[in-house]
Amino acid sequence: MNSELTKEIIAEEFRQIQSHICEELEKADGKGVFIKDHWQRKEGGGGLTKVMKNGNIIEKGGVAFSAVHGPAPEKMLKKLKLQGSDFFATGVSIVIHPHSPMVPIIHMNIRYFEMSDGTYWFGGGIDLTPHYVVPEDAAYFHNQLKSTCDQFHPEFYPRFKAWADDYFYLKHRDETRGVGGIFFDRLQASPSLSVTQLFEFVKKVGYLFPKIYRYLMQKNHALPYSEKEEQWQKMRRGRYVEFNLVWDAGTKFGLDSNGRTESILMSMPPMATWEYDHQPPPGSQEAYTLEHLKKGIDWIAETK
Repeated sequence: MNSELTKEIIAEEFRQIQSHICEELEKADGKGVFIKDHWQRKEGGGGLTKVMKNGNIIEKGGVAFSAVHGPAPEKMLKKLKLQGSDFFATGVSIVIHPHSPMVPIIHMNIRYFEMSDGTYWFGGGIDLTPHYVVPEDAAYFHNQLKSTCDQFHPEFYPRFKAWADDYFYLKHRDETRGVGGIFFDRLQASPSLSVTQLFEFVKKVGYLFPKIYRYLMQKNHALPYSEKEEQWQKMRRGRYVEFNLVWDAGTKFGLDSNGRTESILMSMPPMATWEYDHQPPPGSQEAYTLEHLKKGIDWIAETK
């Protein structure tokens, strides 16, 4: 780890990213305001969770910052396959659930982890979960991600895009959570990228988030919809719940490290439904969406 880039500097930068994102989302929503909830972890550290409810566009949104430390729980060490004593972890995690089924759910996480023995890494990702797949929106999203990744390494976007397809995947449903994005973990300095450059990449992803979501909010929130689309939205939210509770490593890490349950589960939607063996009519927009919840789709090429 670069001696000039300390965990305190990283945590402070993440805290500033959280503030920037909340300010941008409040401007885009026009009504909603994030409520601040400071919390402390008894084993060490704490965080600030900011939650918006019932805005103009955002029905429920959470932007959480944390910086926690202390003795590493045995369960966490076993899962991460680490040896050591104390750990430090800091990051920003976001999930936004909109009122309108025409506006997608979005998630982002950026994080830094280190052990007292000097082991460290960066991780994160951003993915888009539309209730209705719109190829043009998916292409815009992936173009923004590719442009950011390409500033740092030509292999980042194809590698992290494939990683996201594999990660944000509901194995028990044989479908992706949405149209993917990028996902990366355990990134360390290499001959081609210094630890400072890696941190700049992670920050770029954080600052890209509000630009992407403000565009999608403004483009789609006024589109008309009916009760049929609302019911489909609730079923898609149900899939979101299934992924987060069954497969998401971040949820499991937070609970294993004795994190704050309310902040960890802020990703849950305000309302979701499950319908037994629901099959949308062939040729419908709902059927089209299910047909495109697949790994390996080149969304950028799809719209050319």
